[in-house]
Amino acid sequence: MEYTTLGETGLTVSRICVGCGRFGRNDPTKLDDDAAAAFVDRAIELGINFFDTANIYSDGQSEEILGAALADHNRDWAVVATKVHGSMDGDNPNAAGLSRKAIEQELAHSLDRLGMETIDLYQIHRWDDDTPIAETLATLDDAVRRNQVRYIGASSMWAYQFAEALHTSDRLGLERFISMQNHYNMVYREEEREMVPLCEKKGIGVIPWSPLARGVLARPRDELEATERGRQIKDSDRVQTYLANGGAEIVDRAEQLAADKDISMAQLAIAWHLHQEAVDAPIVGMRSIDQLEDAVAAVDVSLSSSDLEYLAEPYEPTAISGHS
Repeated sequence: MEYTTLGETGLTVSRICVGCGRFGRNDPTKLDDDAAAAFVDRAIELGINFFDTANIYSDGQSEEILGAALADHNRDWAVVATKVHGSMDGDNPNAAGLSRKAIEQELAHSLDRLGMETIDLYQIHRWDDDTPIAETLATLDDAVRRNQVRYIGASSMWAYQFAEALHTSDRLGLERFISMQNHYNMVYREEEREMVPLCEKKGIGVIPWSPLARGVLARPRDELEATERGRQIKDSDRVQTYLANGGAEIVDRAEQLAADKDISMAQLAIAWHLHQEAVDAPIVGMRSIDQLEDAVAAVDVSLSSSDLEYLAEPYEPTAISGHS
């Protein structure tokens, strides 16, 4: 495993982050407690120390399962990230959003589910149009001062919103976002227009979600429906966005290049991220130890400048996706 520091902090993270959105109970598509524990054990054996979850994943079960899986390991080893914003109770309007009440109560619940005193990276899952960003940042700053949170991060939003948040922190002397978890992969590169350059200029760590484009980049196009999940999402707006405007050609080129290099398409897609200067660690969601080992092996994949140009050439602007 290779490691890097997240943004301009001294926080050291593995170049692969395990996305824990597939941890959950009573769902055959999820990893339950025992399966997740074995998965986390193997991830740590392979050198991964970075794990990302959210309060809304499996209605809190993901946090519970991750916390239990890490309980038998050295807590100082793991870098645990979780998120707040989505509704945790449809009957309670204050169980969602980024108000002081919502953040403070949901942070307490996340800490309890994780079984931890401090969360390493606490992220706002989306922008909240109904709460002033100064209120959100002041609340997060207080959480850092109470040692409930070590660092704060953000996720998909418009670049002007993120710039406003960074400026507000600087103006008011509040804790500053140190990372951006954004929607970014070989077939969705709209973030390169504004968000990625902003992050590079401001020293923000980039930890993209959906690096495999919901599996579109993990297998040939004619095999997308080979899995139950693939059959479920093949007609979704996001998958259609991935395959439009040059995306289908990029998938075909990725298939060919992966075959030439005798690697999997998933390894190629992950390696592409690791060759993007702004990216610290892609967040990879996986359901099996085989997939985990495959992802880790991507750290050793080398792509030439001509490889990267070959994969980039068909791309054309596409609709914005992932901000909500």
